[in-house]
Amino acid sequence: MPAQPLVVVLDHGADDHATLAQALTDAGARVVVTADKRTALVADGLVIAGSAPAADVMPALRAIGADQVVDRRLAGGRAVLAIGVGMHVMFTEVVQDGATTEGLGEWAGVVDSVGAARGEVAVAASEGSALFAGLEDARFDVPHAHAARTFPLLDDWPADTRLVVPLVAWSTGDERVVVAVENGPLVALQLRPESSGEAGATVLARWVSSLPSTAPEITGVTA
Repeated sequence: MPAQPLVVVLDHGADDHATLAQALTDAGARVVVTADKRTALVADGLVIAGSAPAADVMPALRAIGADQVVDRRLAGGRAVLAIGVGMHVMFTEVVQDGATTEGLGEWAGVVDSVGAARGEVAVAASEGSALFAGLEDARFDVPHAHAARTFPLLDDWPADTRLVVPLVAWSTGDERVVVAVENGPLVALQLRPESSGEAGATVLARWVSSLPSTAPEITGVTA
């Protein structure tokens, strides 16, 4: 049996990650839910997920040093998957209930309230997407009332660069919002793959299968 990549779901204390952890396990990962910084650094993949308000999630992340962990992992080209409010806080700001929360600033842009319908949403993915290829007719669970309407990094992308252009997937419908970004080691999902049936399971399995299996066995950390 091939070695399973170690995936850490970062336990910031503001959400219950049991369902997501099980979905990642079903996708083929060796999963640990922990707030341990060292384990988060050495894992093959790191997941930052959330459903609680960004005003609760962001201070909890900073309290456990997640901002430093994310920066170090991305600088080394190590995979980070941000889901739900975890995706929101990758942007510069999150505006919710009249309050502005400073995000991690991995991408420029603002997440705020949107009028787009929540629930099952179809996704218009960019050509070349590794996660959404062949899923054009699938629908995904998008329970959040806040999203990014724009992805400013694409507006300023230099034409002569050799850097790989981020792949952005958008919701379909009257109000277009960002539902996924594939940006090198940083991947983010507005949708909730663990509650999106077979299509969501496929997206998670594809992400897990992209990971190396080089992390050591972890002892002394509670899963």
